[in-house]
Amino acid sequence: MSQKSERRGIHVDQSELLCKKGCGYYGNPAWQGFCSKCWREEYQRARQKQIQEDWALAERLQREEEAAYASSQGAQSQPSLAPFSKFEEKKSNEKTRKVTTVKKFFSPSSRTASKKAPPEKAPTGRERHAETLLRDLRDIFTPPWELASPTEALVARLRESQETKTPSPSISRQASMETDRVSRDFIDFLKGLQKPGREIHKQCRAFVESMGNKKDLSAEELSECVQDFYQNMADRLLSHFKGSTERVERVMDQVEKYLMTRLYKNVFCPETTDDEKKDLAVQKRIRALHWVTIQMLCVPVNEDIPEVSDNVVKAITDVIEMDSKRVPRDKLACITRCSKHIFNAIKITKSEPASADDFLPTLIYIVLKANPPRLQSNIQYITRFCNPSRLMTGEDGYYFTNLCCAVAFIEKLDAQSLNLSPEDFERYMSGQASPRRQEPEAWPPPAGGSPALAQVYQSLELLSGLGARQERVLEGARRLEGDLIDWRAGVEREVQDILDRHPLDLRLPPASAIDSDNVENDRLPPPLQPQVFAG
Repeated sequence: MSQKSERRGIHVDQSELLCKKGCGYYGNPAWQGFCSKCWREEYQRARQKQIQEDWALAERLQREEEAAYASSQGAQSQPSLAPFSKFEEKKSNEKTRKVTTVKKFFSPSSRTASKKAPPEKAPTGRERHAETLLRDLRDIFTPPWELASPTEALVARLRESQETKTPSPSISRQASMETDRVSRDFIDFLKGLQKPGREIHKQCRAFVESMGNKKDLSAEELSECVQDFYQNMADRLLSHFKGSTERVERVMDQVEKYLMTRLYKNVFCPETTDDEKKDLAVQKRIRALHWVTIQMLCVPVNEDIPEVSDNVVKAITDVIEMDSKRVPRDKLACITRCSKHIFNAIKITKSEPASADDFLPTLIYIVLKANPPRLQSNIQYITRFCNPSRLMTGEDGYYFTNLCCAVAFIEKLDAQSLNLSPEDFERYMSGQASPRRQEPEAWPPPAGGSPALAQVYQSLELLSGLGARQERVLEGARRLEGDLIDWRAGVEREVQDILDRHPLDLRLPPASAIDSDNVENDRLPPPLQPQVFAG
């Protein structure tokens, strides 16, 4: 056991999964070890600092340009200025436009500008456009249960199910059906809330429409918009339900499902990120690690047991199925189911509950065997757009944090982690060699002396022997097959050699009449002729 404990290179203490700021919530490698709440505070603090530095830079550039312009004006004489008064006026206007452009370039976003600096007054044309848009939105945002006729309800539902992008017909049809189903479920859920339900529905639809016009934002800015909406909605619901967190969580789950189903194609793996590049890198890395075995990772799982093998297959299926879900909560549910199957497999193998040191290596092994599609994109999508309360606490947050640690370990896996020499690790990674299949360790004798356990272990030893015998039989069959192939090839070569040395020369006589070879035909008597005798 001491040797096996020395080989264990995967160990994560429970304190390492928590936020490094010490708030008690789960951290995340994507948030540099912070939880969602602390990461947002750090991000806002860094952003405000950057905004202040940008404003200071803009003011300094403005002062330098004004000073340079004033010095250039003072160097010129008064008579020379008179003929060029219009030119200097034009130059002054260009200077003003240039300074305004610099200020606009370093100005914060519209959401932060409302806190730090008074917003600039919009042009009259934009105001008219905004009024028209608001008037159209009032008509669109009328809840379906308040419409006058079924036809209007159908039109509203069609508007609601309309997507901003236009993919292929089959995918669009499927996405539209799912969006329509989620919208109906959301409406049915909100009907029980009466007036608050109508307000929630109105705000959610308005937010979806506003997000459709923010395609140029970065993934962090899109995430900030969604998280701000979650926070504001949760605060309003807490004040309405008078602190009932359970009811707030139920409503927020439905809000998240509705919003992210509608926004999935716009915010999942956006073009402004390198998520797709990370997906390919992780996929290539996992393919290169196909040779890693259970023994190298010290995984306490025996796949020869049918129940354990079934749980391993279910865990692989669940982590692969994560990519087919559109809602972050549903993706987290796939991770949770996968983790529970892993715990069941470990429990059946060890006949005792699994520990954290057993769970993480097994999760790494499952990820290596599954090689889930778009793994990094799904992790980033959950990190950016999931309800933060799910990632900070509960079993979903715990399992998701372990998955992030497993992926980080795979990306940094080296020879020391697998107790291998650097030379062997490089040869295995390059494909020049592969590790030999290690025989399973002998099963320990039953400690309690139970006849049933003794029979189980005896059966396991018998199965191990049968497996070895089957390997020997298969090896003999392969050798016999090779010998038969070689014998047949040798016989064919010998026959061909004989034919080459003694070729057959068969000459057949030409076809002729039966009596063509008879030279005495002229001496034969004439043929008998019929004669008539008088009688």
